[in-house]
Amino acid sequence: MLERLREVSATSAFNRWLGFELVSASAGEVEMHLAWRDEFGQYSGFLHAGVVGALLDTACGFAAATLSGANLLASQFSVRCLRPAVAKTFVVRGRVVKPGRQQIFAAADLEALENPGKLLAVCDTLLINLK
Repeated sequence: MLERLREVSATSAFNRWLGFELVSASAGEVEMHLAWRDEFGQYSGFLHAGVVGALLDTACGFAAATLSGANLLASQFSVRCLRPAVAKTFVVRGRVVKPGRQQIFAAADLEALENPGKLLAVCDTLLINLK
């Protein structure tokens, strides 16, 4: 399962550019890492909210893909930035909240590898099956 998701991720130039690293995958759950790079920073030096959103959205999509195996697309997602995102390595954990044939509800949490348990941002995503 993990290798399949890594292969899918590698097909995305955006994921390759960001450097998303899939660390683990099981039914309905994934963990990804992202190493800090200066070009990810916003004006105050924190991780840009656009990168935060991309990381959370991608984790939700991969978590959903572990159950559906289908071609999925986010139809809606909501990100809440809880504190400035600062880390050498960011950790995002995505999980399926409610699976379905046509819609999958997923969520993800972002934290710093160096400071586990202290949430930086959270996300809820609704994905649709493009079959």
